[in-house]
Amino acid sequence: MLTIKIDEHVSLRLIDLKDAERIFELIDQSRDYLRKWLPWVDGTATAEDTKSFIKLSLRNHANGRGMDFVILLDGLIVGIAGINLINWTNKTAEIGYWLGEHYQGRGIMTKTASALTDYAFKQIMLNKVEIRAAAQNQKSRSIPERLGFKMEGCIRQAEWMYDHYVDHCIFGMLAAEWSF
Repeated sequence: MLTIKIDEHVSLRLIDLKDAERIFELIDQSRDYLRKWLPWVDGTATAEDTKSFIKLSLRNHANGRGMDFVILLDGLIVGIAGINLINWTNKTAEIGYWLGEHYQGRGIMTKTASALTDYAFKQIMLNKVEIRAAAQNQKSRSIPERLGFKMEGCIRQAEWMYDHYVDHCIFGMLAAEWSF
């Protein structure tokens, strides 16, 4: 199973059905926190919902459309990150991520996004990686900013968030620009 070692404490491993209970537990523990920026939280009401997501993720990986990883901190699943919406014709993809509330502020997600960007360029030979974040989600926006991604623009009312729309800022990195 594909594993990416980031440092002595943090690594990524391709998601697996055996991860469903822990992922659901993590979502449940961070539900109010995650709900602020992620529209799928209310639809993840049981571990079976998490298993359905994992099955879709595994199909996307088998079909070359994406790959989702569990983020491991000293072996414990603390979040999810993935290379999504892979477009092989244009050699582009998006990186998406979330982290349990109690694991915030440790640099885990910046390291994760850096490792996935590196993997996208050096292993699967993509030309461009994008990260999209809600305009008001400063924590999420700071990750591509720290990594040197360029803000390419904002899409107004890009996502329905339970009872309102949020704008998305799009950050891009080209393979030729990547130097981490």
